[in-house]
Amino acid sequence: MTRGRRPSPQTVAVLLALAAGPGRSRYGYELGQEVGLKAGSLYPILIRLTDRGLLAASWETDPPAGRPPRHLYRLTDAGVAAAAELTPAPARPAPATRTELRGAW
Repeated sequence: MTRGRRPSPQTVAVLLALAAGPGRSRYGYELGQEVGLKAGSLYPILIRLTDRGLLAASWETDPPAGRPPRHLYRLTDAGVAAAAELTPAPARPAPATRTELRGAW
């Protein structure tokens, strides 16, 4: 990500949800249910991320009969990198003190 400030918690939630399956396309309703966002919050985020090149958007090619095609979203390579920057590093345990080590034996 080239922005200077951290994205909103909602944007982070969307990116991390998509990063759980980076090669998989997801549709907006499914993402909204997963991250707890309504359409009025979710779709502007998806549009912004697409405009910034972090998401690729496409239409579903073969929808079931009686249902219109859905818009699908997946992370681009830049989106995968951005999500990786947002993922917190695993916490390293603090080094043991001499007293703790003595009690371990």
